[in-house]
Amino acid sequence: MPQLLLEIFSEEIPARMQQGAARDLERMVSDRLKAAGLTWDALNVFAGPRRLTLVIDGLPAATPDREEEVKGPRASAPEQALDGFLRKTGLTRDQLTERDGVLFAVLSSKGRATTDLVAETVDQVIRTFPWPKSMRWGSGTLRWVRPIKRILCIFDGKVVPFEIDGIPSDAITEGHRFLGSGQLLKVSDFVDYRTQLEKNFVLIDVADRKLRILEQAKAACAARGLSLVDDDGLLDEVAGLAEWPTPILGDMDPQFLALPPEVVRLSMKVHQKYFAVRDPSKDGLAPNFLVVANVEATDGGKALAAGNSRVLSARLNDAHFFWDEDQKVGFDAWNAKLSGVTFHAKLGTLAERVERIAALAREIAPLVGADPDEAEMAARLSKADLLSGMVSEFPELQGIMGGYYARLAGHSDAVADAVRDHYKPQGPADTVPTAPVTVAVALADKLDTLVGFFVINEKPTGSKDPFALRRAALGVIRLVLENNVRVSLGRYLPTVELRAAVIMAGAQLERGEGATIGDIRNNPEYLKKLQEVKRLRDEAYDASTQRAEEDPSWEYEDDLGILAFFADRLTVLLRDQGQRHDLVAAVFALGDDDLVRIVRRVEALAAFLATDDGANLLAGYKRASNILRAEEKKGPVPTGMVQTGLPNQPEPETVLAFAVGAARTAVETALETEDFAAAMTALARLRTPVDVFFEAVLVNSDIPAERDNRLKLLGQVRDVMGQVADFGQIAG
Repeated sequence: MPQLLLEIFSEEIPARMQQGAARDLERMVSDRLKAAGLTWDALNVFAGPRRLTLVIDGLPAATPDREEEVKGPRASAPEQALDGFLRKTGLTRDQLTERDGVLFAVLSSKGRATTDLVAETVDQVIRTFPWPKSMRWGSGTLRWVRPIKRILCIFDGKVVPFEIDGIPSDAITEGHRFLGSGQLLKVSDFVDYRTQLEKNFVLIDVADRKLRILEQAKAACAARGLSLVDDDGLLDEVAGLAEWPTPILGDMDPQFLALPPEVVRLSMKVHQKYFAVRDPSKDGLAPNFLVVANVEATDGGKALAAGNSRVLSARLNDAHFFWDEDQKVGFDAWNAKLSGVTFHAKLGTLAERVERIAALAREIAPLVGADPDEAEMAARLSKADLLSGMVSEFPELQGIMGGYYARLAGHSDAVADAVRDHYKPQGPADTVPTAPVTVAVALADKLDTLVGFFVINEKPTGSKDPFALRRAALGVIRLVLENNVRVSLGRYLPTVELRAAVIMAGAQLERGEGATIGDIRNNPEYLKKLQEVKRLRDEAYDASTQRAEEDPSWEYEDDLGILAFFADRLTVLLRDQGQRHDLVAAVFALGDDDLVRIVRRVEALAAFLATDDGANLLAGYKRASNILRAEEKKGPVPTGMVQTGLPNQPEPETVLAFAVGAARTAVETALETEDFAAAMTALARLRTPVDVFFEAVLVNSDIPAERDNRLKLLGQVRDVMGQVADFGQIAG
């Protein structure tokens, strides 16, 4: 069957947009062709620095003729309804058919030529393409990421004729800007297109460009006994910068290796798009770099390497200056400046945020086996490097540079590592810290962020999460689970919440809303109010902390929905790991906020429900719950002690009563020791007694005493199972 080949050739497309553009092109073209009734065998898209290409194999020459039956109103319907249906279908009354008193219209349509549909589709796609940024050029109305130069569109070896804003379709493309023959290339199909472009130094497939980069880069490094430092993100980017990528190994001044390797690599990557290189026989980086050129130089790339080396030296000289200057300044000066940096208008300055994190890190430290003094010290240093010259130049190095500077300032490795890693994990693929001091500071940092923004009602909505609170919550969950931290979130959220809430209430006062600096300094009444706000803040925090410590029965009221937010994020995490979301909901419904215990319950529950006993007992639970709910609508359901040994009492009723009592004891014992597998085993023993009970016993007996006793028994079955999970929230 015929083949469609489409190429949209333009000026340079930014590398970061190419793969998204390829997906959008595939989606938009396929959606429109499918809607028109076309099918095909295979569809492929390719994106590169100057072109988007789409090829579809197995398209028919035209869409098939279609006949569709549309149901209309009843024959006895009012005239207005009939007239509306006739207008909709374009038919007359005598063209309708009637079956069982209902009118039907049969609509027929002739198939359309594929070339006509393709021309319309390409026009619509180009005019509505969703580039993140686009431009208009010349006097036309067309918008594209960069000016379009030509459109190649061939179907079954022939040009599909159309014109878009003065750009006619044709069968012509162009090769490499510098290495190509300079002649226009006329092609007949995709194989011819790809072959001619490769002869003219263009690789249309990003996978081919990546492979060429890696093979030649590793070969160039190996020739000098070196190894390439892998960087998948940089590889993706440089593969979108060159149609004929050619790796070239260059040299840099060895003095720059005195800089932290992260600084060297980031200078190479961010500013120059260079790969770092290392010597396998030594630690650290080698005094080399690898640049990917878009040409094959006649001198083997020596001149290019030398020029890029000079540019890199200039960049690294800047980095060396920041490195030296930062060491002269130090943490005290940086921390002093944090009070002048607003974290958020409603949540105070960065200095106030550091105070909150430090206090919370100290409280969390014993839970994770960290030294409280070290945890507090690390927290107090954690944000200082944001004011350093190096982080101002390279924001990606926040935390990392703080770790280096902390070591140079004589702090312990534990403190320096915590400063370096306290932002982790920053995403699902990021590593989770395990060092106790780091865990304490990382948890404090993320909890303060979450609670603070919930207090000021800046919660995520839909797909919008400007403060990355979902990522922060997932970070807390991963830190807790992967380090087996046994903590009740409800014990620590109030202290964070009160700190943030009081700061929010006093923020405008502290900043002198409606007052000048002079007013603040010279007005005794203002200063008095300011001191009162600070006193109330301290008292509120101290009272909350004391209450949590002295009252074991005190429970955190989740008015802001923070615990529910954690439940949602944990559900997402466990679902990605293969667990069912309803099981997480069933366990969370118990009110537990120990994430480690929750996950263990969910795992045990999933294993239990995967057995025949679990599945059948769940069915029995739902049957009992349905009966109880029906009775609750009529009035109070009897509760209390279940009687045994009643006259004419069926044996299955007695057996179930004793089984429930035994199960309750076994379940409570197992839950006390957090042996959730044993708790499920105890529930499994109820399966047979419950099944036999429902088969042999009529719950709604005509005798009130029998009915009440049996309802009590079903209530006890529900209560015993409810100690393990809310089985009512489980599907099935």
